[in-house]
Amino acid sequence: MRISTKSRYAIASMIYLAQQSNTGNQTTVKSLSEKLKISKIYLEQVFVLLKKVSIVVSTKGKQGGYQLLKPPKNITLFDILSAIEVGLFEKTHPTVLKGNKSIEFAMQSIVFDKLDSAISNILSSITLEELVFETEKNSVEDGYMFYL
Repeated sequence: MRISTKSRYAIASMIYLAQQSNTGNQTTVKSLSEKLKISKIYLEQVFVLLKKVSIVVSTKGKQGGYQLLKPPKNITLFDILSAIEVGLFEKTHPTVLKGNKSIEFAMQSIVFDKLDSAISNILSSITLEELVFETEKNSVEDGYMFYL
């Protein structure tokens, strides 16, 4: 399965935002862009979509930026990806419905319905909180380990 660059940027940005959520501070697109080495213009597009589905909230002004609207444990990967990749979760269009209904039914019930359900279930079971935990578990400050 191939997830778009925009979706991968959204996930990375949301993990970073979740890491910052304990501080109560707003995170700007500019600071996210610098920290994650992602295009600011691209991130602005991502955050417009995330704001539209009420995953994040923005505040304007000098101290402005973005914050999560809900705790990380209440935001799933499905929530994030469905905001960015609308087409990813659309039902499969009929292929040979006019030519052979039984083949179409077999493909839909055995393949596409099960695949849609499995993907939705997996993505709905992964929370932003889990992603933050895994990120922090695997991080080493500034990428360096010091041994004494």
